[in-house]
Amino acid sequence: MPQWLRAAAKNGADGANRTVQSPSLVHQQLCRWLLLSLDRLSANRLTMTQELIANMFGVRREGVTEAAGKLHKVGVIEYSRGQITVLDRRKLEKLCCECYAVVRRESDRLLPNPAPRRILLRRTESCTPSTR
Repeated sequence: MPQWLRAAAKNGADGANRTVQSPSLVHQQLCRWLLLSLDRLSANRLTMTQELIANMFGVRREGVTEAAGKLHKVGVIEYSRGQITVLDRRKLEKLCCECYAVVRRESDRLLPNPAPRRILLRRTESCTPSTR
C-alpha cells in the first residue's frame, strides 16, 4: 500500500474516532491530542495557544484553560504563553481515554515507521525572494 494511502486511511481513523468521542471531557481530548502530537514530534514541547486548541476542539477557551490547569496541577504538563511542555508522558497516558490506544494502534499499523522526519531547508537562490 502506498505511503500516501496509508496516511489518508490513518487520518480517516483519527477523524472517525474524534466524531465518536465528541462528548468526551475536554481534558481527555487534550490528553489525547497532546499524546498524538508527541508521537509525531521529537521533543516534549509544543507551541500552541489555548485559543487555537479550543478552536480545534470546538469548545470555549476557558474549557481548555481549565483542562490544562488540571493537568498542570497533577504535574503532567507545564504551560506558559503558547508553550506546552509534557513532563510525565506515562501519567498523561493514564489520564487519557482508551481512544488514544485505538488511534495509536491504527497509526502504527498504517504508518509502521512513525519516527518524525524533519526537513531542513537551506537558504539558496531558489528559495529566496527575487530582487528584481
